[in-house]
Amino acid sequence: MLTSLTANAEGGVLENQLREAAERGNATQVKNLLDQGVNIEARDKQGRTPLLLATHGNQIEAAKVLIEAGADVNAKDTIEDSPYLYAGARGLKQILQLTLSHGADLKSTNRYGGTALIPAAERGHVETVRTLIEAGVDVNHINRLHWTALMEAIVLGDGGARHVEIVELLVKAGADVNIADKDGVTPLAHARQRGYTAMEKILLAAGARA
Repeated sequence: MLTSLTANAEGGVLENQLREAAERGNATQVKNLLDQGVNIEARDKQGRTPLLLATHGNQIEAAKVLIEAGADVNAKDTIEDSPYLYAGARGLKQILQLTLSHGADLKSTNRYGGTALIPAAERGHVETVRTLIEAGVDVNHINRLHWTALMEAIVLGDGGARHVEIVELLVKAGADVNIADKDGVTPLAHARQRGYTAMEKILLAAGARA
């Protein structure tokens, strides 16, 4: 019994060391701990895996070691973030590419019911939006607010060049320009209300209605 308790305590210490090494980006220590058989999915009290912690800090090399060792890129924490979803939302291009090439679930959603594409569009991460579109994420997915990626790029964007380019990318990828919000307000109406003339032109050319 004592031996079992001691082993469990030692295991807990090593798991904590793995999470800390991942968070700090110490790829060498991460590899050493994994070689010792430490649980690659060992979670903290917030349900965060070593990979998610590495992703939070954009620790690319540590994330690479973990992913190539088999870490689950779709493992969600208590607030429904996963390494894939977080990398997409934050525009962490290199980690995102790693998750996409290692089994990212393109249909997985965050706590708002949105795919990785929706917050990427909202935050103006042009290359991330392009990458997710090319990967095959549904451009017309509707989250719990009844907003698509297109709607969020308009309503929550700043109307600048990045968000205009994102609107263009989404439209070219087949985004439905007439999916309205829960109040029946269309993307075109939202663009006009905000004076986003460049977005308005793109939407009109794609058959948008007010």
